Amino acid sequence: WIPLGFMWLCAPHHLISLCKRTTKKRMSKLYLCKQVMHTTIWMCILLLLCQEGLRRKGKHVDSATLFFFWLLLVVCDIFPFQTLIRAALREVSDVPRFCLFYISFGLELVALVLSAVADISPEAKEHMKKNPEKAATFLSRITFNWTSSLVVTGYKRPLVQEDMWDLKDIDTTDHISQVFSSNMKTELDAARVRYQKKLQKCASSKRDNAREGEFHNEMSNGLGKGKKNKEQSEDYPNSWLVPTIYKTFKWILIESAFFKLVQDILTFVSPQILKLMIAFTEDKTSYAWVGYMYATLLLLVAVLQSLCLQQYFQRCFVLGMQVRTAIMAAVYKKALVVSNNTRKEWTVGETVNLISTDAQRFSDLTSFIHLLWSCPLQIIISIAFLWIELGPAALAGRTVVVLMVPINVLLADKARQYQMENMKFKDDRLKVMNEMLNGIKILKLYAWEPSFQAQAEDIREKELKVMTKFSYLSSVSTFLLTCAPALVCLVSFAVFVGVSPDNMLTAEKAFTSISLFNILQFPLAMLPMIIASIVQTTVSKKRLEKFLSGEDIEAGAVQHNSSFSIVCDGTFAWERDAEPLLKNVSLEIKPGQLVAVVGAVGSGKSSLISALLGEMHKSDSSRASVQGSIAYVPQQAWIQNATLRDNVLFGSPNDERRFNEVIKACALEPDLELLPGGALTEIGEKGINLSGGQKQRVSLARAAYSQADIYLLDDPLSAVDAHVGKHLFENVIGPNGILQNKTRILVTHGVSFLPHVDEIVVLVEGVVSEIGSYSSLRASGGAFSEFLDTYAKEQRTRTRSESGNNSLPVTAGELTVQITARSLRRKNSSIRKIENDDDLKKVQKLIEKEAMETGWVKLSVFLQYLRAMGWGYTAVAALVYFIGNVAFVGQNLWLSEWTKDAVVYANETYPPSLRDLRVGVFGALGVAQGLFVFLGTLILVNASIAASRILHERLLKNMMRVPMIFFDTTPIGRVVNRFAEDIFTIDEAIPNSLRSWILCLLGVLGTLFVICLATPLFTIVLVPLAIIYYFVGRFYVATSRQLRRLDSVSRSPIYSHFGETVSGLTVIRAYNHQERFLKHNEITIDENVKSVYPWIVSNRWLAIRLEFLGNLVVFFACLFAVISRDSIDSGIVGLSISYALNTLNLLVKMTSELETNIVAVKRVSEYIEIENEAEWVTDTRPPKDWPEAGRLQFENYKVHYRPGLDLVLHGITCDIGSTEKIGIVDRTGAGKSSLTNCLFRIIEAVEGRIFIDGIDIAKLGLHDLRANLTIIPQDPVLFCGTLRMNLDPFDKFSDEEIWKVLELSHLKDFAAGLKEGLQYEVSEGGENLSVGQRQLLCLARALLRKSRILILDEATAAVDLETDNLIQNTIREEFSSCTVLTIAHHLHSIMDSSRVMVLDAGRIVEFDTPQNLLSNKGHFYAMAKDAGITQQDSSTVL
Repeated sequence: WIPLGFMWLCAPHHLISLCKRTTKKRMSKLYLCKQVMHTTIWMCILLLLCQEGLRRKGKHVDSATLFFFWLLLVVCDIFPFQTLIRAALREVSDVPRFCLFYISFGLELVALVLSAVADISPEAKEHMKKNPEKAATFLSRITFNWTSSLVVTGYKRPLVQEDMWDLKDIDTTDHISQVFSSNMKTELDAARVRYQKKLQKCASSKRDNAREGEFHNEMSNGLGKGKKNKEQSEDYPNSWLVPTIYKTFKWILIESAFFKLVQDILTFVSPQILKLMIAFTEDKTSYAWVGYMYATLLLLVAVLQSLCLQQYFQRCFVLGMQVRTAIMAAVYKKALVVSNNTRKEWTVGETVNLISTDAQRFSDLTSFIHLLWSCPLQIIISIAFLWIELGPAALAGRTVVVLMVPINVLLADKARQYQMENMKFKDDRLKVMNEMLNGIKILKLYAWEPSFQAQAEDIREKELKVMTKFSYLSSVSTFLLTCAPALVCLVSFAVFVGVSPDNMLTAEKAFTSISLFNILQFPLAMLPMIIASIVQTTVSKKRLEKFLSGEDIEAGAVQHNSSFSIVCDGTFAWERDAEPLLKNVSLEIKPGQLVAVVGAVGSGKSSLISALLGEMHKSDSSRASVQGSIAYVPQQAWIQNATLRDNVLFGSPNDERRFNEVIKACALEPDLELLPGGALTEIGEKGINLSGGQKQRVSLARAAYSQADIYLLDDPLSAVDAHVGKHLFENVIGPNGILQNKTRILVTHGVSFLPHVDEIVVLVEGVVSEIGSYSSLRASGGAFSEFLDTYAKEQRTRTRSESGNNSLPVTAGELTVQITARSLRRKNSSIRKIENDDDLKKVQKLIEKEAMETGWVKLSVFLQYLRAMGWGYTAVAALVYFIGNVAFVGQNLWLSEWTKDAVVYANETYPPSLRDLRVGVFGALGVAQGLFVFLGTLILVNASIAASRILHERLLKNMMRVPMIFFDTTPIGRVVNRFAEDIFTIDEAIPNSLRSWILCLLGVLGTLFVICLATPLFTIVLVPLAIIYYFVGRFYVATSRQLRRLDSVSRSPIYSHFGETVSGLTVIRAYNHQERFLKHNEITIDENVKSVYPWIVSNRWLAIRLEFLGNLVVFFACLFAVISRDSIDSGIVGLSISYALNTLNLLVKMTSELETNIVAVKRVSEYIEIENEAEWVTDTRPPKDWPEAGRLQFENYKVHYRPGLDLVLHGITCDIGSTEKIGIVDRTGAGKSSLTNCLFRIIEAVEGRIFIDGIDIAKLGLHDLRANLTIIPQDPVLFCGTLRMNLDPFDKFSDEEIWKVLELSHLKDFAAGLKEGLQYEVSEGGENLSVGQRQLLCLARALLRKSRILILDEATAAVDLETDNLIQNTIREEFSSCTVLTIAHHLHSIMDSSRVMVLDAGRIVEFDTPQNLLSNKGHFYAMAKDAGITQQDSSTVL
């Protein structure tokens, strides 16, 4: 700095003198040289200063440029360093220069060390702890040393999600999604323009064809049709996804391409150094230092190559991860805005497949996309170098390569067809699995598991058949792959020695060529694979483009510019070209009005609500307008897998006072006392641990809490008991409720509420037939008035309630008193006081965190997979592979012997017979190797397909047999993940990993054998190297395996959240909460990426260390060859080094990959080993016509849902006679549904017994029991498939019988009106039928079974009074000889029962005839009074 300071001080003087005008002088050469030197030095100093400044500005902790500057300076000074030392040993002539040089050299070393140390500001230190990569120096980054802390932690103890680092901003879903979305919009808009032009072109060509049609015959018209169909095959904008991905990630692509190019060039340097090395061993006169220089050069080239390769891999795998993130986020974002047209085309299972399988395919392809140009480049350079070695003979080798291409293209095309087929079956299987798991309770209640299991197994069998074909095709590829290098070698060498007798195969030529052939092997292997991968991804690309370019929900479907609160005017349909469901609707609702919508099943009530939400397609002149925000309560409550409080708050800020007010109004207070964790109790998926009424009240509470301007209530009162319904109307919806000043539209079948509404809209077949107040509609004598007169009983009830000063018969005060009294009783009877926070957390948590194995993968898991493959298959495959490897080693040893001929016959004619022998044996060993590998692969294919079949079969079989409690406490996404991700790993990843591992292990053993054979000295370093290999591997495998487990576990919530979002889409859109759900999805994906990114980096951490060890193997092989060059021949040296270059690093990687993938077997076997419910069929079989009488007896029956929870039924004892009609009533959640669960043994008894016709049901097989009982459940669940399949999945009944039950269940007209009739396709979850129609289908199922005992679990909640009346009549007539248990919310439906059972907190408190119970004035009397029913009514009914 002193001389620099001096220069700066002098600078002004020199600058002034420069500016003075002087006479021009001629510049000398020395002057020019000085100026160039000085300028260069100044430029370097400025560059260093700029570099340092830029580094500080960009928050970098060091400078790679400065590090290299000092490194080069130190390296360059090593030469004068040793020169001065040598001179000093004789005499130091120039002491000042000597001292100054070593002082400066020492300072340079200090500067080098300092430049390699991180420069972190104190404020940034804390931030760096969350992500060590930000604090990593250049050296640490290129060796991935910053990952060591995580690897060490993973070795010491199993990693958990909390150990994961924060993501860098550029890796977060939010950042990636924003950039991807903006590029996607540009590309998709351009694609849409292209698509529109294409459509216009097609339309104009159609018009031209139409004109020509007059002059053409029918055949030409037929051809025109064929052409049209072909044109319409891709009826969506396409070819935009790949450009979008390129634009989003182009810089990382360019960076990785640069590293790949450098690595590819360096790959070809090693064979050239090997050539020089062999020449050195042959020339005994050359100096030893030349050999050591070559060995060092080989090491340096290999190290540089390793560094470039790992930087390339790092960027490519991060690119794959980012592409997967972008696609998952885009699919989720799209799912929130898709129109009903698009939703109809894609089931939940298919959309989940888009974010699992298709996104993963893109991720895998982008990780290796550079091989598309790198492989041809390597092939061209290899052949060029081979030409230098072998001359025109290399062309023969090239011909073999060229001939391989069309074969590989053919194989790739066939593979694509199989892949498309495979994806279709995979989709179908996941769709069926999704439906089965969602409707598992229905399958159990109806004993339908075998039918659906057979359906899934049938699809699986087709999938496995295609997989087998695909695997056989892969085996052929593997055979060609193995043979290709041997064949290229054989043809090249044979032509080389055959063309001229002067051509002798020397060690130099042979082993340089072998090294080049080894390099050639990689691109030859990878090119067909990358083409096949592109082919597979093309299928995924089309699927993603179709979904992401699908029609969105109309942005302006609902306007916000009306003077009225709600305006609905026009015609609305579910699909663009479908028959309209609402015709010429004209509706205007003023702010603050309460409007009831009534009508028969299928009249369009729910469609009207959907039209106001903008979910329906409106005709051009139609409009729907709302003023303000909307809250929506759907007919079937949508409940999230979250706490009860979170379900009610639904993203709104927590206001304790308002929350308590809403909970009280929605009659949820007693439920909170019953729930173990109160408001913080976790609700299972789809509200699995709540009853139907509780779910509906939580859904209503969510709306009430939201403080919206407009409330759209789609029949929320049908799922609750009559008196609770009255309470909800009085306190929430009605004129005096907490929503009294809001605009409300209430779809209802409850006639008793109608006098208290401002206006009634009557819908008939999608047309508004009448609008008006209750009194005006009564007076008009229209359809509504006639309908009311038909039901005189309800009318009398209404007249009484009207006379009571137009207020509801039950007052809020009365009901509160009743509820409070019950609450006090319950506190003592069924609630344990929770002592501390830990207990509270335990009971709140319904869904446990997914269990995750830790530590080493147990040997038993590997054995389980090998057992599933078959021991015979495994042993034979291993033996065959071993023989193939022996052939490979033999071939190379034979080549080593062959090269000795060049020395023996140096000055003689080479005998043709010996030449032919050499070529023949070499070729035979190559072909033998290929054949054995092909045979081994074929055996492994059959074995792995057998393992896939067995494991899937066991998993499916067990999932059908696990108790219902498992599904109550396990998210469906978690189970689907086993059938999707884990089965995919078992099907495809494990067989490939196992095959690669076996080949790799044998290859390593062969390599070590050959090196030790060539240079026995090598055994000295073999042991320490093996120990280092082992420990590095163990260190890494512990971390890698756990990171893969964390990846699997953190993936399940993505699928669960996605499925939950799709099923609750209408609710999310109604509340306008899309942004909040998008954010939640981003957080969920980020949690997954947090475990994927460290896995990628830990792979690089391992690879760089193993590569360095591998490079040391090469170095020592060279070193020992130099040391013992006098005792070994050049052929063996060439063989030894070419083997060492054929990297050993893959083995640890393959071991880790196999261990990581085998975790899928463990995860599947966890679910295979879950304890089953009782046997489906036991030795105790009931009589053939059992139950004949239908008599039911409960003896001190006690039950709880899970061990550790309170009893839900406390010692039920009762006797129900044959053909009795029993009504079961009480508040929602008091144990009514639990009683039916016990009858079907969905939950097993803790104590007590149930007898049916004198037989203890606990001794029967579950299917013998369930198949002989019939239930019409509360939630009508339908499955994808035909109408007929939904009624009779076993095909037991004739079409006539099915039409008869459809007539009895009032669905014949609907079914007969369908073009497909009984073959009408029901969409996922029965979405294309109204809830009422679904309920009637469930009635038809019951009528078809017609067993002696029927349970009605609030079967008519979703139908109008008229249909309800028809159903009740059907049940009375058709089930007159049956014992019927009716769980009722609406008391009028059980007033004609033989007896009524009143439950309270799981105990029978009353059990008698309705008249006696009304006379006793107890619980039932209070409930009847609430519902406006008197003794006079009951006697009228009876």
